[in-house]
Amino acid sequence: MADKQDFPTAVVVVDPDGVVSGWSEAGRLLLGWAAEDTVGRPVTDLLVDPGPTGFPGSFGTGSQPTGPIALRHRDGSTMDAVVATHPLSASDGQAQGHVVTVQCWGRRPVIADRAFEQCPFALGVYDPELRFLWVNASACRVMAHSEEQVLGEKYRELFPELDDQAYTDKLSEVARTGEPARLITVFRPLGSDYANAWATSMWPVRDSRGRIRAVANWGFDMSAEYWARQRLLLLNDAGAGIGRTLDVLGTARELAGTSVPGFADLVTVDLFDEVLRGEEPPTSPVTGDTVTFTRAAEHSAKQDPDRPPGHLVPVHHAPDSVAARCMTTARSTVQLATEPGPGGEWAFGPGLAADPAHWPPGTPLIDETMTAEGLTGRITVPLRARGALLGVVAFSRSDRPEAFTADDLILAEELTAKAAVAIDNARRYSRERTTALTLQRSLLPQRLPSQEALEVASRYLPAGVGSEVGGDWFDVIPLSGARVALVVGDVVGHGLHASASMGRLRTAVRTLADVDLPPDELLTHLDDLVIHLASDLQPDSRFQSTGESGATCLYTVYDPVSRRCTLASAGHPLPLIVLPDGTVHPETARPGPPLGIGGLPFEATEFELPEGSLLALYTDGLVRSRERDADEGISELLRVLHQADTSLEALCDTAMETVLPGHRTDDAALLLARTHALEPHHVADWDVDPDTAQVPHARKFAVDQVEAWGLEEAAFVTELVVSELVTNAIRYGEPPIRLRLIRDTSLICEVSDASDTAPHLRRARAFDEGGRGLLLVAQLTQGWGTRHSTHGKTIWCAQTL
Repeated sequence: MADKQDFPTAVVVVDPDGVVSGWSEAGRLLLGWAAEDTVGRPVTDLLVDPGPTGFPGSFGTGSQPTGPIALRHRDGSTMDAVVATHPLSASDGQAQGHVVTVQCWGRRPVIADRAFEQCPFALGVYDPELRFLWVNASACRVMAHSEEQVLGEKYRELFPELDDQAYTDKLSEVARTGEPARLITVFRPLGSDYANAWATSMWPVRDSRGRIRAVANWGFDMSAEYWARQRLLLLNDAGAGIGRTLDVLGTARELAGTSVPGFADLVTVDLFDEVLRGEEPPTSPVTGDTVTFTRAAEHSAKQDPDRPPGHLVPVHHAPDSVAARCMTTARSTVQLATEPGPGGEWAFGPGLAADPAHWPPGTPLIDETMTAEGLTGRITVPLRARGALLGVVAFSRSDRPEAFTADDLILAEELTAKAAVAIDNARRYSRERTTALTLQRSLLPQRLPSQEALEVASRYLPAGVGSEVGGDWFDVIPLSGARVALVVGDVVGHGLHASASMGRLRTAVRTLADVDLPPDELLTHLDDLVIHLASDLQPDSRFQSTGESGATCLYTVYDPVSRRCTLASAGHPLPLIVLPDGTVHPETARPGPPLGIGGLPFEATEFELPEGSLLALYTDGLVRSRERDADEGISELLRVLHQADTSLEALCDTAMETVLPGHRTDDAALLLARTHALEPHHVADWDVDPDTAQVPHARKFAVDQVEAWGLEEAAFVTELVVSELVTNAIRYGEPPIRLRLIRDTSLICEVSDASDTAPHLRRARAFDEGGRGLLLVAQLTQGWGTRHSTHGKTIWCAQTL
């Protein structure tokens, strides 16, 4: 049987009664019936289904074609045909019958045949079983098969590698549901080094009754647009995923992770050691026999995503290596394992990008030795930011067969440029943070002083990576009379400004504490200092990190003799106090305004604490975060403090582990203190009558007490000191006068009177009869001073035991 595409148009003449009266030779070629077989027979004998079909017997006056109509072939088969009827009339207008033209279903007019055959898009028509019914020349080039090879064949059998793939599954779905579809598929044509992206539209082909008789599709190569969009999406991901933290290593790993597997199969980031340390990169990166980097990041498509990052390892490159040449020339290098072939002639996307005219001069380099490494290509890009070379990045392909293109080089340089700026920002931030942290730690107590009034432990943690160092501080200051001051504070703002301000405030607190000012008076003086500092810095905005100034501070004094605690707060959270029985001491104090406000008073609160009470002084960075309010953090800290029989060091560690927020944006300081009480027999008091005749008795009282404590070696100096201090109090002070001796880590001698007049140390001249008393006291003891109170003053001195 001849090819149906070669069938001519058959002509049949039908009389008004529906009987065939004329039959053309083309009818024999089309249906196998000769004229003698059909003339004189009803035309309906040619129909497989003689029912109402619109075929003659119900002819109208029009000439519109109908079809497909199933006709009987002489060999018993069925042929679908398109039938058109044309009425015949005599000269008098009387109907003479019809001329019927019959064409094989699927036959195309010549001009349409040429148009679709020469279409640059790939066109195809398939039956519902996905047998090829027709394809054009472009489709044949894509499939690398001729039309004769595919017609009548099933798509899945002819191309088994596409069975159950998106393209063939979608064709079957369209044939089954009758719903048109669109699809973008990526594949690498045979003989091409580049992957192509094709946009395909599929739709059902229906007959006049609406039955699905075939499926058609067209597709065109949109590789240029597709890969440009993929590169844009990758750059968008890089913009959101690279530089999220101010961390050099983290940024390097973000660059490697973002590029795999969308762009490369293996990415390595090598940085100079100076960059990792936050220092300036070397000005001459290539010197000596080797160029040494540190492998900061390495990410492979085969790498387990849950595997933690590897250790930093040194990487050495010879001076003539690709990496070294990139650093010397500050230009990227592309290496390919083989000479790249052209893209398919339909592939106007990768074909252009792979064209030698689009590559920079001298690129790409063909390096066949890369095959031994399992690589098909590598792009090496110098990591450069603000004119400085920070390292080198290598993008390699191994598993994917597609060769790198000139567009890929542009993408690699864009990714590296984004990462370079982020890494340099992280390096600069790391240097500033290290400087601020070093300053911060140098200004904090390196070790807590030795004293007997309190058992103390402390912790300080700077803000997490990505946040500047704050101005939190704490201190433990021994005072006269065996007392101890506990201090905790927080400067507003972050950075070097906050650290420097913290250092000034801590120094000021220590200076004011040496004067033995009460807590409320000390905070008043400190408030004035903060106001002066703010006014001094106002003209120079370089020192105003956030435009804010001020600080909070809590100053607490504990006396182990009376077991009384006095505190005052300048906008700082009050301490948490847990009594020995586990109850929480009620907060009766009222915090005053933060330092730097000025004009508002500070109130001191005094209360007694039993021995063994636990005090927790902290900054808000320990208990407050964006995800949690301060009350929740304080409740958690109290649960930690209720752990009985736990050392203070262990409590500090537990508090930092459980209370500290996970994402820290502020510094955190914690100072824990457990109170001790001085044994009563370590304190001796004696009221002195305001009469110089009582001085010998005071000396004897002091000597007897010191000898009773077993401190005979200190008796002589104590006798001299008591004689001088008591004499001065009697002569220049006001009653009542009181002598007190305290045995602590040192031997303390105190003389109190009701006068506010404070003595001054001076050097007596040669013929002066007095003025040598306090100088003698200062020379014989390790420290002396004056402490004022609401009822007078106390002169004290201390001897180291």
